[in-house]
Amino acid sequence: MARRSTFTDQSVTYGAIGATIDPDLLRYPPPGFSAAEDSVRLGSGRDRFEQSAESLMTWGIQQGAGFTVTDAAPGTGAQYTGISYDATGTPLPEQPATRTEQKFAADGTPYLSAGMTATLRRRRRSTPVLVVYLIDEPNRVGFAIGTAGPSREHGEESFVLEHRDDDSVWLTIRSAFEPHGRMGRLLAPVLRRRRRELTTRELRALHPAFTS
Repeated sequence: MARRSTFTDQSVTYGAIGATIDPDLLRYPPPGFSAAEDSVRLGSGRDRFEQSAESLMTWGIQQGAGFTVTDAAPGTGAQYTGISYDATGTPLPEQPATRTEQKFAADGTPYLSAGMTATLRRRRRSTPVLVVYLIDEPNRVGFAIGTAGPSREHGEESFVLEHRDDDSVWLTIRSAFEPHGRMGRLLAPVLRRRRRELTTRELRALHPAFTS
């Protein structure tokens, strides 16, 4: 069963939650945000997809890109799946909520869950993040994280893995960020360049040519 779910147990530091889902993100990014989308083919076959999915959903991209993931804490597990309406188009007074089953990697490592919080540390910088939504479909899995604490740029980044009809396996990374504060605005060109460098590392994190 295909499922895309969103959840926020606590506040993020930006208003455009879910921006990376929008198919028009690159054409019409949220005001003040810089948006980007990059894809890389990781190989082909079901085994490649499943191995990559396990790594993806246990912070493999972040760790492969040089981050240390600390302070990881699960969310409540309750999922928000959109507004439900009755036959007349009126929102139901009591909205249904679902709860996803916790998944685990082969070694027992728990998969990311919606609402999970963590801190990404690299060099001397730490960024608190929140898992704002998950994608859990037979041939498509992924998640997005949003900034949830002090940072020079605020926004969201998604990581989606696909097993396509031609048997190829692709990773797509989408992002939408805005500079924050006076220093962030002054350093905006530097931050954009660093973001592009980070995306390059992230695209390589699951690629067999760089991980073998």
